[in-house]
Amino acid sequence: MADQKYTSEQIVVLEGLEPVRKRPAMYIGSTDVRGLHHCLTEIIDNSIDEALAGFAHNVWIMIHPDNSVTVADDGRGIPVDIMPKYKKPALEIIMTTLHSGGKFEGAAYKVSGGLHGVGAACVNALSSLYQVEVRRDDKIHFMEFNRGIVKTQLTTIPETKIPRLGQILPPNTNGTTVTFYPDTEIFKETVEMDSKTIIRSVKDRAYLTSKIYFHFYDERKKTEHHYYFEGGILSLLREINKNKVVVHEPIYLHGENDGVDVEVAIQYNDTFQENTPSFVNIINTHEGGTHLTGFKIALTKVIKDYAERKEMIKGKDDAITSEDVREGLTAIISLKMGSKDLQFEGQTKGKLGNSEVQPLVTKIVREQLEMYFEEHPDIAKAIVSKSILAIQIRKAARAAKDAIMRKGAFDSMGLPGKLADCQSKKPEECEIYIVEGDSAGGSAKQGRDRKFQAILPLWGKALNTEGMRLDKIVGSDKLKDLIIGLGCGIGETFDLAKLRYHRIIIMSDADVDGAHIATLLLTFIFRHLPGIVEAGHVYIAMPPLFKIKQGKQIGYVYTEEEKDVYLKGSIDTSKPFDLQRYKGLGEMNPEQLWDTTMNPETRLLKKVTIGDAVKADEIFRILMSEDVPPRKKFITTHAHLATLDI
Repeated sequence: MADQKYTSEQIVVLEGLEPVRKRPAMYIGSTDVRGLHHCLTEIIDNSIDEALAGFAHNVWIMIHPDNSVTVADDGRGIPVDIMPKYKKPALEIIMTTLHSGGKFEGAAYKVSGGLHGVGAACVNALSSLYQVEVRRDDKIHFMEFNRGIVKTQLTTIPETKIPRLGQILPPNTNGTTVTFYPDTEIFKETVEMDSKTIIRSVKDRAYLTSKIYFHFYDERKKTEHHYYFEGGILSLLREINKNKVVVHEPIYLHGENDGVDVEVAIQYNDTFQENTPSFVNIINTHEGGTHLTGFKIALTKVIKDYAERKEMIKGKDDAITSEDVREGLTAIISLKMGSKDLQFEGQTKGKLGNSEVQPLVTKIVREQLEMYFEEHPDIAKAIVSKSILAIQIRKAARAAKDAIMRKGAFDSMGLPGKLADCQSKKPEECEIYIVEGDSAGGSAKQGRDRKFQAILPLWGKALNTEGMRLDKIVGSDKLKDLIIGLGCGIGETFDLAKLRYHRIIIMSDADVDGAHIATLLLTFIFRHLPGIVEAGHVYIAMPPLFKIKQGKQIGYVYTEEEKDVYLKGSIDTSKPFDLQRYKGLGEMNPEQLWDTTMNPETRLLKKVTIGDAVKADEIFRILMSEDVPPRKKFITTHAHLATLDI
C-alpha cells in the first residue's frame, strides 16, 4: 500500500486561479452541456484517485433537486493543516489555486487521472457556491467558496450539511465531500445534469476500477444506481459485445514495463466496424493517443506474422493491412502510469501525448499476444481468417467503386442523372435534400432555391445496410447515386474534404414509412460514412403534420400537441376551419414545401449527432440487424412509450 503520510508538505503550488473564469473553455473544453458534465467528472476523478492509491473503496454521487451536485468518498480526506509557506490551510490552497495538489511530486499519488491539478480549483471557480467537507481526525472540517473566493473560512461543524448524506455514509467514515452549484453566468445553456450521461461515465469508471463501489442518487427522480464490477475491462468488453455474434472468447493481456501498466482486452465480432475505447488512469482518451497507436501497431504485426508463418496468405496481393485487422475488432486499452510525467493533449485529456508510451505498449502487446496465439491456435486462426475475409471484401469493394466511378464519368459531369444540383460550388454554402419518392422530389425541385439547394430523389426504401458488406452496398443503385452525389467516397477512399454539401438533409414523410426510410438512410450513414455525422453535416427535415386554414389565415403545425395549442389560441373557433393531416410530402405543392420545410428562415431541422458511440452502435445493432430476439425484447420493453399513428 502507498505511504499513509499525506500532509501539507506534499502540496505544491504552481500558479493562480483567476484565468479560469475569463476563459473557461480552455480548462473544461466548453461551457455547454459537455463542459458542465466535465466539471462533475473532475470531482469524481479526484475521489477515484484516492481509490487508485488504495485508500478509498466507495464513491457517492448525488444530484439534488436544485441542480447542485455532491461527490463523496471514504478516502483519507484532503489535508487541512496550515501550509507554512502560504500561511493558509492546504484545503484552501488546493481549492483556490491552479496546479496545486498532491499529484505533482508523485509522493501522495502514484497513479492519478487528475493530472493537471486544475480540476477542483476549476470547478470551484465556475461554481456560484462550492462547499467542501473533510471528515478527518474525528472531525468534520468545512469550507465554503463563491466563484473561487473564500466565503466561509475553514471551521469545524457538528454534522454534515448535505441532506441524506449522513444516512448514506457509514459512521466514522473519513474522506472528502464536495458540493457545487454550476454558475449560470458561465453555463448559460443549462445547469441541469443529465442522469444518463452521468450513469455512462460512472459505469465506465466502475468497469475500469474493479472492486470499487459507485453509488449514484438522483434526488430529482428519486432513483438510485449502484455499480461494482469484479472483472474490470473484461466486463466492459462483454458489455460492448453483448448483442453481437462474437468470433472467439475474450483475450486478456496484461504487462508492465518501466512503470507503465498495460491492460488490453480483445474480442472480434461478425460486424465490419471497429470499436477501440482507450483509457489512461481511468480517463477516457476518446481521441486515442500513443497508447492506442502502439496497440494497433502490435496487433497488425502479430496477425500478419502469424498468417505468413502458417502460410494462410495465398498471393502477393493479399497482404494484410492495418485496416484489415480492425474490421469487427472490439478492444479496450487501459493504461496506468505515474501521474508526474503524464502528458495529455488539452485540459479535457482527450488524447495521450507521451511518445515513450507507444513502443512500450507495442512491446508488451506483441509479446503477450504472440504467446497467446501459440497457446490458442484455434482463436489465432479465427482472427486471421477474419482479416483475410476483410482483404477479399476490400478487393471486391474497390472493384465495385471503380465501376461506379467509370459509370459516373460518362453521366453529366459524373453526377447521377436524378440529382438536381445547385449552382454554388462552395460546399459550406450548399445543401442536398435526400427526398423520398419522385412526386415529392418534383415538388422539391420546383420549390427549392437553386443557388444552394440540390435535390436527390430516392424511390422506395433503401437497403438495410446493418452488417452488410461494402461491395454489396455499392452495388445498390439508390445508394450508388447517393455516394456519387456526395462526392466524398466511401470506405478506404473516404475523404471528408471532398464532401460537396455541408448540409445533408434527409426529407421523408411524417409517418411510419417515412420514419423507416429515414432510419435506413441513417443506418447507412452511421455505419459507412460516420465522418460526415461526426463533422455535423447530417440533418433530418421536419415537415408539418397539419395544415390549418380559416379564411385567408393558414397555419402549419408539426405535432399533435402544437395542433391543440394552435386550435385553442390562434383561430376563432366560432368560424369554420379546415384541418388537413398531411400523409406525405407529395401532397404539398412547391410553394408549401418551400414555406414549411425548405426555407432556411422558417424550416425546422434536426441535427444528427453521436453523443455516445457505444450506445449508438448497440441500438443500431438491436433494431437493424437480422438477430430477432434482442429486437423483440427492446420493442416489448419500450412499447409503452410508443405513439401509435392509427
